[in-house]
Amino acid sequence: MQLLKDRIRSQGKNLGNGILKVDRFINHQVDPTLMDACGAEFARLFKDVGAEKILTAEISGIAPAIMAGKYLDLPVVYARKTKPITMPSEVYITVAPSHTKGTNTELIVSPEYLGRGERILIIDDFLASGATIAGLVRLAEVAGAQVIGIGTLVEKTFEGGRDLLTPLGVPIHSLVSITNMDDGQIVFDEGDS
Repeated sequence: MQLLKDRIRSQGKNLGNGILKVDRFINHQVDPTLMDACGAEFARLFKDVGAEKILTAEISGIAPAIMAGKYLDLPVVYARKTKPITMPSEVYITVAPSHTKGTNTELIVSPEYLGRGERILIIDDFLASGATIAGLVRLAEVAGAQVIGIGTLVEKTFEGGRDLLTPLGVPIHSLVSITNMDDGQIVFDEGDS
């Protein structure tokens, strides 16, 4: 997706160790116009998979997931990182390592919002090692739901996350793929749209 690629080129920063800082438009400050365009593109890519609900992770996945939900007319559930008192005592919970935080993060969903037999589309900000998305897949599986597609804004292909998720046999679409971040550069897969 050229619009997202252009924003990464102009405002993204390679912080080293595979960390891409996109705080100006995705992770801390969110550009609603950009997220709206990304949501429309996800809707185009996943319009035929028959999703009933979108699942994402708190917090950076929420904006693209909501915009995809807007265009697909689907509710969005996000896995929380802490359990609020309003959540029932029995929850679906898993742990996934956070690349940017350098720690393990809990992902928690209430059984009220993730049900048996539901067809789930996962939308998140990054596909890197695949650990967070694999955690979301585990949550869906424990709930008895079926993951039917995975979409991310940015894929860092050099981290191998797609290899972890490919055995699921579902469509995986990233709006932008980065093939290399060595020596301060950001190299895109030019085959992306």
